[in-house]
Amino acid sequence: MRKNWLQNIQLLVIFGLVIFLYSFTAKKNELRKISKPEIEFVNAESPFVTHEMVNNLLIENLGGATSIKKENLDLKKLEQTLNQHSLIEKSEVYVGIDGRLKTLVTQKTPIARVFNNNTSFYIDYKGDAMPLSNNFSARVPLVYGKVETVKDKQFVALLKMIYSDDFLRKNIIGMKLLEDGSVVMKNRNYSYDIVFGRTIHMERKFNNYKAFFQKAVQDTLINSYKAINLKFTTQVICTK
Repeated sequence: MRKNWLQNIQLLVIFGLVIFLYSFTAKKNELRKISKPEIEFVNAESPFVTHEMVNNLLIENLGGATSIKKENLDLKKLEQTLNQHSLIEKSEVYVGIDGRLKTLVTQKTPIARVFNNNTSFYIDYKGDAMPLSNNFSARVPLVYGKVETVKDKQFVALLKMIYSDDFLRKNIIGMKLLEDGSVVMKNRNYSYDIVFGRTIHMERKFNNYKAFFQKAVQDTLINSYKAINLKFTTQVICTK
C-alpha cells in the first residue's frame, strides 16, 4: 500500500514537472525576439522586388523596430502589407523552428509591355496592369496601337500562349493592335510583319506559322518577305 502511494506521488511530481517545463518553454518562446527576417523569392530570376524592399516593408509594419517579441507578431497583417505591393502577387510569412521570421515572396509575372502615349506598363499573367520596376526590365513583347483593348480576355489569352511557348516567346517581340481588333506581330530576327488577324483560331495560326518558319529558314528568300499572312487557317500567304 505504501509502495503504491509513493509511486503515485512520484508520478504526480513528474507530471507537474513536465507541465512546468512545457509552460516555461512556451512562455520563453513567446517572449523570444524575432530579428533579421529571412527573405526568399519564388521567381528570383526576375528581381522586380529586392530583398531590401521587402525587408523595409516588414520593418515599417513592425513600427520601425528591427526586432520584436514573437507574441506581438501579426503574421497575417504582415502578409497583407506585402500583398498590397503592386509588384507582388502573394507572400507567405511565418516563424521557422529556428525562431527566425521567414518570408516567401512570389512576384507578379509580366507577359507583355504596353506603350500608350507617354506611359508604359506591363500586363501580368492574370491580365492586370503591372507597373514597371526600377530594378529589372522584363524581356516581353512590346504592345502598341489601340491599347484600350489590351486587357480583352482573348488578347490576354494570346499573350499567355506566346509566353508559355518557348519558340514564340523567343521570336515574337512586338504586337500592334489595330482599330478593327486584328493584330500584327514582329519577329525578332526578320523584318517582315506577321499579319495574325483577329484573336480567333490562335493555336492553329501559330502552328501554321511554326511550320512555315521551320521550312522558310532554310530558304534564303525569307529575308525578302514583307508580310506573312496567317488570317486564313488553311494556308500561309507570303508577300514580297
